[in-house]
Amino acid sequence: METTFEGLDPRTPVIVGVGQSSERIGDPGYQRRSAVELAAAAAREAITDTGADAAAISAAIDTVAGVRQFEISVPGVPAPLGRSTNYPRSVAVRVGAAPKRAILEVVGGQGPQHLVNELAATIAGGGCRAALIFGSEAISTMRLLLEGADRPDFSETVEGDLEDRGHGLDGLVSQHQIAHGLTSAASQYALFDNARRARLGQTRQEYAAGMGALFAPFTKVAAANRHAAAPVERTAEELVTPSERNRLIAEPYTRYVVAREKVNQGAAVLLMSVAEAARLGVPRDRWVFLHGHADLRERDLLDRADLSTSPASVMAARHALELAEVAAGDLATIDLYSCFPIAVSNICDGLGLPADGSRELTVTGGLPFFGGAGNNYSMHAIAETVQRLRAQPGAYGMVGANGGSLSKYSVGVYSTRPAPWRADDSAALQAEIDSWPAVEQAIQADGRAVIETYTVKHGRNGKRTGIVIGRLEGDGRRFIARTTDGDERMLALLGTGEPIGRPVYVRSSEFGNRVTAE
Repeated sequence: METTFEGLDPRTPVIVGVGQSSERIGDPGYQRRSAVELAAAAAREAITDTGADAAAISAAIDTVAGVRQFEISVPGVPAPLGRSTNYPRSVAVRVGAAPKRAILEVVGGQGPQHLVNELAATIAGGGCRAALIFGSEAISTMRLLLEGADRPDFSETVEGDLEDRGHGLDGLVSQHQIAHGLTSAASQYALFDNARRARLGQTRQEYAAGMGALFAPFTKVAAANRHAAAPVERTAEELVTPSERNRLIAEPYTRYVVAREKVNQGAAVLLMSVAEAARLGVPRDRWVFLHGHADLRERDLLDRADLSTSPASVMAARHALELAEVAAGDLATIDLYSCFPIAVSNICDGLGLPADGSRELTVTGGLPFFGGAGNNYSMHAIAETVQRLRAQPGAYGMVGANGGSLSKYSVGVYSTRPAPWRADDSAALQAEIDSWPAVEQAIQADGRAVIETYTVKHGRNGKRTGIVIGRLEGDGRRFIARTTDGDERMLALLGTGEPIGRPVYVRSSEFGNRVTAE
């Protein structure tokens, strides 16, 4: 095939436009916009951001892909204020696009970066010329309006094909986990952070100080971001010190260091082939190339050999950097998914990045402070990265997007520097991960055991529930168990000193496994 554009294949994918939208309750101009309206506002901005004729850009879009909102991420749960029957096409209609293909992605924070990786490959293969990717959440508005009499109806019916990929929850949450109270993201991630603390040999106080030092710089970035849901700069100590406003959620987490879901935010990214971008007159200074990319999935939670780390996530980041032919230290910008501290520190550990606040690890302010816009947070990270890299021609930026319980990781390495499309080797790496042996489990556990990791969940009503992952003394099988209601002795064991490695006793019942102090 004849090559043009300075030696590039005409089908080389390039980002040509990005956009974001947001609104905060109580701010001037608050409009109570639905998720569709927030996504459409971001999509319009992305189209305008190309610097070319907006009508021509919209007409050229042949593929739209939407990130699934939280309210349609769990099967059987209704959207309280109604929803579109075809979210991607609802947004497309509002921006004057009539795409041939519409996609609704699976659940997970990896979705935005995964869609960029996937549709860039589709463009490179000639299956698409222009793709608009977007997502949005109106959780804050929804919760406000549910409490009032003036409740809008966000329902709408839109005709047209839809490639609904389903929820994609297989392997992320099991009935066995639910039976033992391991249902929330905070309780699952707390297991990882507590295991990492024990591996590092740190006290609770030392580890809390590290989480505060990691996230305090994030608050500074969020405070300067006009789209941030919580633009307040906080000290490291403030972030990890329990208080009336900063209650304990699941040890070691206080509210300030976990993802903030009460947001009204939308973001969009517009991808094209370089041939299409040139045909439509998109100026070259708008073009940002995807130099490296990877998509990998970790073993299911209880199958993992080491609960203090996620090697699959690190492998994805390393592979994307290798493909881009840059080192982590060469990156001008980094945005690491920050739903909980371990999601950031795991990548820092694997790539040798400092986690003490001396290196900026977010371009938005992160999920606890900028806002955890459902599954769509990393679309905002990509948009911010593109804008920063345009201001630093030739520099490189990386976005790491996490889904599930350190389960799915998608990475993109970007630069304005022209680069040919490079296929990744994620399939071979995934085969390697899938070949790792799984830990043998005891669904019904009885006998002496030791604690492998743990957390204590704190309810708003003051109730505390301990959750333990442990190993049976006799055969080393892994089990999950929870404390019996009112077992203050076991809760005291989990709440002080170093519980990991301590002996306990576990017994099974028709209600699941229960753990007690020896």
